[in-house]
Amino acid sequence: MTNDPERARQGTSVRRDVLGDDHVDRAVAATTAFTAPFQDLITRYAWGEIWSRPGLSRAERSMITLTALAVLRQEEELALHLKGALRNGLTTEQIQEVLLQVTVYAGAPAGNRAFAVAQRVLAAEGRDGPDMASPQEAG
Repeated sequence: MTNDPERARQGTSVRRDVLGDDHVDRAVAATTAFTAPFQDLITRYAWGEIWSRPGLSRAERSMITLTALAVLRQEEELALHLKGALRNGLTTEQIQEVLLQVTVYAGAPAGNRAFAVAQRVLAAEGRDGPDMASPQEAG
């Protein structure tokens, strides 16, 4: 792989914006000689190339990512990206709509698991009230 410092810098910046400093700091601290090539790949390619493209907003990319992770039943990554979706401006109503769409096209079991993960994340983020409004939406 070609080392591309600018793409790595951009990828780190986007990754921190979407997933948060705490997550990225933990991932970097846990990097070993074995996992370093993987961390480099996702930072440069996923975050520095794909998430940095101008064709879709970060909110739109989050919707697509939530869909893919729910369909694949990748619950840990789904939880991580649900937090990222909130950072990217998705409302709880939009997340709910994405998961309803997943349920119809990927099946009730995938939707059921995705809703369970989302409920847990939304509760932890203080976004599980009756109207599901974010603090910005409510104020």
